[in-house]
Amino acid sequence: MRRIGIVANPDKHACRALAQQTVDWVVSAGRQAVTDPATAKLASLEIPISPNLPALAKATDLLVVFGGDGTMLRVAREVAGIPTPILGVNAGGLGFLTATPSQRLKEALAQIWAGEFEIESRSLIAASGMASGQAVAQLALNDMVFGRSQPSRMLELEVSVDGQVLTCYRCDGLIVSSPTGSTAYSLAAGGAVVAPDAEVFAITPICPHTLSNRSVIVSLRSRVEVKAISRRLNTTLVADGQVETTLSPGDTIAIRRSRRAVRLLHLAGSSFFETLRKKLNWSGSSV
Repeated sequence: MRRIGIVANPDKHACRALAQQTVDWVVSAGRQAVTDPATAKLASLEIPISPNLPALAKATDLLVVFGGDGTMLRVAREVAGIPTPILGVNAGGLGFLTATPSQRLKEALAQIWAGEFEIESRSLIAASGMASGQAVAQLALNDMVFGRSQPSRMLELEVSVDGQVLTCYRCDGLIVSSPTGSTAYSLAAGGAVVAPDAEVFAITPICPHTLSNRSVIVSLRSRVEVKAISRRLNTTLVADGQVETTLSPGDTIAIRRSRRAVRLLHLAGSSFFETLRKKLNWSGSSV
C-alpha cells in the first residue's frame, strides 16, 4: 500500500490533529498521503488533493477514515463499488464500523505496512420505487428506516417478501437492515445481532402496536417491498440515518441487495465478536 487516502469528519475538531499526525506517519514510512478538499481545509494539509471521495478512492490503495460510524456510512455510500479498502478510525462514540481506536492508530499502521491485516466485503442495500411521483434510488450500508412525520400517530406499513405478504404493521417505524446494520438502529429496536457474513435482511418494527410482532430474518437474496398505507400522515424513508425521502400513501419501495459493496480493513487477530463484546460491555464471559 503506497498511496494512502486521508478522510476526516470536518465537524469533529479532534480529527484535525489525527489527520495531521497520520500524514506524518505515512510520509515517514516512505508512502504518499492524499486527501479530499474538506479534510485538507480542516487540517491545513499541504499534500495532493483529489476533487472528491470517489476520485480519492480510485487514486489510492487504502482510505483511512476518521470520525464515527456516521462518517463511515457517508464514505461507504460515496465510494461503493470501488475496491479500495477502508480503515475506520474511531473519533466518535460507540463505533462498530470505526473499530480502530485513534490511540492505537500508529500501531495499526505499522501492522498494515507489515501486511498483518484482513479485508472483508460488506454488501450495501438498495431502495427503489416511486415517492410522491418521483423516482427513488437510495443506497445504504446499515439500513433503510421507514418513519412518520407526526410523532403522535401510528404508522401503517404493508410488508411483502418476494411477492408474499408478511404483515401490515402498525408501529412507530420499520427498519430493514443489512447484516452490517444489525448492530445499529435495529439492535436498539430489539432486533437480533447478525454476523456480518450472514447473508440476511433483518426486518424490525419500532414499537409495534401488536406485541407479537418481532424482528423477522429473511434472505439477502429476497426482495422486500414496503407499502405506505397511512393516509393521515406522511411516511419517510431514511437511508443510513442521513438521506431522507417523503412517501405518499400508496407508494411502494422495494429493497434489495445492491450489486455494489465496500471493503473494510481489519487488523489481523481482531474479530467481529471481540468488537461486539467490547463495544456492548458484555460481561460473564470467560474469554
